[in-house]
Amino acid sequence: MPTSSCGHPAILVAGGAGYIGSHACKALAAAGFRPVTLDNLSTGHRWAVKWGPLVEADIADGRAVAAAVADHGVVAALHFAALSIVSDSVRAPLRYYDNNVTRALAFVAALLGAGVTRFLFSSTAAVYGLPRMSPIAEHHPTVPINPYGATKLAFEGALRALEPAHGLRTVVLRYFNAAGADPEGAIGEAHAPETHLIPNLVRAALGLGPPLSLFGTDYATRDGTAERDYIHVADLAEAHVAALRHLLAGGESLTLNVGTSTGVTVAEVLATAGALLGRPVPHCLGPRRPGDPPALVADAGALRRRLGWAPARSDMATILHDAFAWHGRQGPGP
Repeated sequence: MPTSSCGHPAILVAGGAGYIGSHACKALAAAGFRPVTLDNLSTGHRWAVKWGPLVEADIADGRAVAAAVADHGVVAALHFAALSIVSDSVRAPLRYYDNNVTRALAFVAALLGAGVTRFLFSSTAAVYGLPRMSPIAEHHPTVPINPYGATKLAFEGALRALEPAHGLRTVVLRYFNAAGADPEGAIGEAHAPETHLIPNLVRAALGLGPPLSLFGTDYATRDGTAERDYIHVADLAEAHVAALRHLLAGGESLTLNVGTSTGVTVAEVLATAGALLGRPVPHCLGPRRPGDPPALVADAGALRRRLGWAPARSDMATILHDAFAWHGRQGPGP
């Protein structure tokens, strides 16, 4: 295996200053790799880059990508640098197609030109659209219902086309719901605006934000609230390390769900948080959000079979414990 000048294989991490990307960088460093973050800091945070150098540039800057590969001896790349807010994608689809498809293709083209042919892609369960079965396996039809999911699916297709033409080997990881924070407290979730359940619940519980809005109580689930598959962000980062090792060992291209195969309802998340705190979480009831399915739960069996990997910290109590610890240290804002 080629190595960087410091003796550790260098991995280019596009979007490594973001929530999932920064956790992946920490996991890479712990596994003996040298993460090199490529980020334009439009949504990422300079303070989150702690385990390797930062190349401040856009993914479409081919010269910067080529220079990073040459300067650091990069042997593979991880791609997290996408726009990812569903409602924004509906309002600004051109922006999403430009960043998530056009610029992402420019990034891959620069990597291929520099000789990098091992690539991990951060995809999403949004490629499936409204689930026709639960849990959702990788063979489920891909019919996204918003531009965000459509752009991720379009780029997945482009990656598949690049393999026979250019020798690109790819692992596509379709995430369900990433949540939590670094167990050691070094990094955590800090979006603006924040659209995810767990950080908004935690901030409401700690008095750092308004009461949590609970969207929909009449779903066809066991308690009427929406059911989702939550995976601890540290587990998700470790899944990337397992996928990277697979590629660097000569493994074939794969498309895999990343989840726990277990659903948790919003009411169950609230109850777990209340038990941890010893008091209920302030919340208010609201109508369903358009397009929200009753349940999104992964069939993650292929991930276990193909990579020999399973999550270790993704029970809801642990996810919430780590999220409370992170946000409690940040105060009104990180």
